[in-house]
Amino acid sequence: MTDERTYRVDLMTRVEGEGRFVLRVKDGVVIDAELSIFEAPRFFEAFLRGRSLFEVPDLTARICGICPIAYQMSSARALEAALGLVPTPEIERLRRAIYCGEWIESHALHVFMLHAPDFLGYESAIEMARDHRAIVERGLRLKKTGNRLIEILGGRPSHPVSPRVGGLSKAPTVAALRAIRDELARGLEESLETVRLVARFPMPELEVDYVFASCVSGDAYPIERGDAIVLSGGRGVVPVASWDREMIERHAPHSNALQATLADGTPYLCGPQARLFHHAEKLHPVARDAMREVGLPREVKNPYRSIVVRAVELVHAFAEALALVERYEVPERSYVEGPLRAGVGAGASEAPRGLLWHRYEVSADGSVVSARIVPPTSQNQARIEADLRALGPSLLAMEHGAATRRAEQLIRSYDPCISCATHFLDLRIEPTHEGSA
Repeated sequence: MTDERTYRVDLMTRVEGEGRFVLRVKDGVVIDAELSIFEAPRFFEAFLRGRSLFEVPDLTARICGICPIAYQMSSARALEAALGLVPTPEIERLRRAIYCGEWIESHALHVFMLHAPDFLGYESAIEMARDHRAIVERGLRLKKTGNRLIEILGGRPSHPVSPRVGGLSKAPTVAALRAIRDELARGLEESLETVRLVARFPMPELEVDYVFASCVSGDAYPIERGDAIVLSGGRGVVPVASWDREMIERHAPHSNALQATLADGTPYLCGPQARLFHHAEKLHPVARDAMREVGLPREVKNPYRSIVVRAVELVHAFAEALALVERYEVPERSYVEGPLRAGVGAGASEAPRGLLWHRYEVSADGSVVSARIVPPTSQNQARIEADLRALGPSLLAMEHGAATRRAEQLIRSYDPCISCATHFLDLRIEPTHEGSA
């Protein structure tokens, strides 16, 4: 007899946005693995055309309420490349500090509210709070601290208004920024406890060989900027401006998001595991110690274990933010300016979920001629489907409901931002005969 099983969830929960998945296994062989992103396309690239380049960071921030700074930073860097602007080291430190705030609030949200319930056996963080109130409260505190840091530097905790082309429109006073020092110090201690907590979670078994892609940011662990993009497996380093020649986007008929692979069709992984693989030695010493304490290798092949990598990055973000706050002095200028000119520029940064790449062409009057935005989740989508195919055969020995939850947990390990990824629509206009309805 043929043994065919279908695992599907038609509306995934504890992810940002709307998506479904289906996994079909026949006689021990995966015959179908699809992550369907059906949220409506958002058309950001289209409606940026003709707008002033100075509007772009504020507009692209609206792509995501969880990682707006990532969009502001990548777009600003691309436009600065087009204009030939070079921010000062003081401006770069301000940008790194506000981006640390985004990593903190986003990683805390994922670790505690979205992913931990999978490991502890609950349908939601609210249900989990009945038995693990202290864990949920810790997550809320850490997220609040990240939001507070963003508010001080950016004017408000979501969709901040300060990031702009050239830097930040306003720098905070020393007193305003130092006011968060104690919260950051407490958050650092609690993030260390978080690493120990999640490292003890029962990890499903799965090992996958990845091609890892992440930004290179000088001697620093990459957060707020990408000087280049590095690939594992001997594939080398790619200039940010050339990423669209190495990375190819294709339309998958089952998804409203384009799927990215390398030019030879290989799916790749961006995000915490990729950053750790390429840059583990650049972590803050406190984060490196936490990594060693729980025995986390730099090459993490189990996607479920990404929650531990995110927790280590949470430590790094708190430690970096604390150091930046303690050394802070108000800069002479919080942004740089220069004459408008026609040009093309690409920029990248490391959103909490991974590599975020922008490219813009601008005219001599500062108007956007064309825009291209490649979010982390659209880059990871093909890799998620490949992981589902790798997982499929092991589900056959499990009860059907538990197997379905295991597959959904795998997708959640990527912390997919589905709303960010929806930039595609296949529009067909079919002519009708005259007089027809």
